[in-house]
Amino acid sequence: MSSARHIVVAINPNAAFGKNTRVGDAVVAQLVAAGHEVTVCRERDYASLREATAQAIKTADALLVVGGDGMVSLGINLVAQTRLPLGVIPAGTGNDFARFTRLPLADPDAAVEHFLAALEREPTVVDLARASKDGEHRWFVCILSAGFDAIVNERANTMTRPRGKSRYTWAILRELLSLTPRTYTLTVDGVTTEQPAILISVANGESMGGGMRVAPEASITDGTLDVFVLAPVSRRRFLWLYPRVFSGRHVGEPEVSLQRGKRVRVDAPGIVAYADGERLWSLPIDVEVVPAACRVLI
Repeated sequence: MSSARHIVVAINPNAAFGKNTRVGDAVVAQLVAAGHEVTVCRERDYASLREATAQAIKTADALLVVGGDGMVSLGINLVAQTRLPLGVIPAGTGNDFARFTRLPLADPDAAVEHFLAALEREPTVVDLARASKDGEHRWFVCILSAGFDAIVNERANTMTRPRGKSRYTWAILRELLSLTPRTYTLTVDGVTTEQPAILISVANGESMGGGMRVAPEASITDGTLDVFVLAPVSRRRFLWLYPRVFSGRHVGEPEVSLQRGKRVRVDAPGIVAYADGERLWSLPIDVEVVPAACRVLI
């Protein structure tokens, strides 16, 4: 019989654009039925949820987030470089952290059982990436995007219709009409190059955007970052490459380059970067890998 733990459950009420509003309640019911003490954090906006969760975890044995990669981002930015372990119940749109850590998808009951089993073992220690600009810092576990995909995110976030994943499809189509390379200044472990590119990503984990395996060899336990660069291509070539990213078959194509490093600086005019789907700052941004920075229940 497992001992009772104090588990803080942070729930995103807008997970998957509001389609999974009942998942949080079902998760809490399973945890209580398993004999654990549960504190629920559910607020109307992200900032309030982060503040409430930060207060609640001061006396917790574990933090469990319910939602997508935005909630994973909230969680890791609260528990990074602490002893508090993080669990995840995938209930978002992309769920990339859940994908590459093999958590049960589209089955919250199975995900809770997975969490409860992991709670009885030593947490898995994983690397995080730390993005910095002007004295501010943000942690991410998946990928920082600073090119076409970040521009698509910016456009999608200004759109009110359509709702759901199709909003991003429309944003992609709109941006394809003006597919223009930018000149980037990229520094990897002190070596600086200038190069035109359509897309640049700094990867701690292998995927983003709901299974786009941008850096299929990236690992959250290898102590390095994978830097992905897509050189200028035509619209037709881009549309040929795009579906191949979901299987990782884009690697090896002449326009695609990948290199590894521990410290990366990305700069280009007019780009706002995103990490784990969350908006960061305009470039330039510095990124460094921090090995063994987070304990996760996977």
